[in-house]
Amino acid sequence: MISLQANDFELFGMPMQFAIEREALDARWKTLQREAHPDRFAVEGAAAQRIAMQWSVRINEAYQRLKDPVKRAAYLCEMHGAPVNAENNTAMPAAFLMQQMTWRETLDETQTQAELDTLLREVQFTHQKALVDMAQAIDDAGDYNLAVGQVRALMFIDRFASEVRHKLDVLLD
Repeated sequence: MISLQANDFELFGMPMQFAIEREALDARWKTLQREAHPDRFAVEGAAAQRIAMQWSVRINEAYQRLKDPVKRAAYLCEMHGAPVNAENNTAMPAAFLMQQMTWRETLDETQTQAELDTLLREVQFTHQKALVDMAQAIDDAGDYNLAVGQVRALMFIDRFASEVRHKLDVLLD
């Protein structure tokens, strides 16, 4: 059996790369959860059930990290010596910051569903492009320092997209 200290990719038997097959990840998660479910160890006693519970928690943590592209990229960067440190390092390129300011102003001034939908589409397009750039930085170039910037940008973009969706929800209520 794989060690609790195995990295997430080893645990799931996946290649250590950004691009993963979500269906394969989901299938492997279900298999691992079935194998480690504490009820399967009921006859073996409390100690075996505790260990099974630890495995179950570890499997779920790894699954949550691997299924989310931003978390997966941050994990890969950290594993390769380039931690994201998003809480301490908020430096971003000037062009990105200008785009963020423009989006904020647009969000503040937007009053209609159509305007919010347009803004959300632009944000989603930028999100998709950043994902592609991050995949290229990690899987093609192996440049984890470059990928760190993409991870931080995606964190900003995700947070802003949530704000746009919230305003849209409030407008539609």
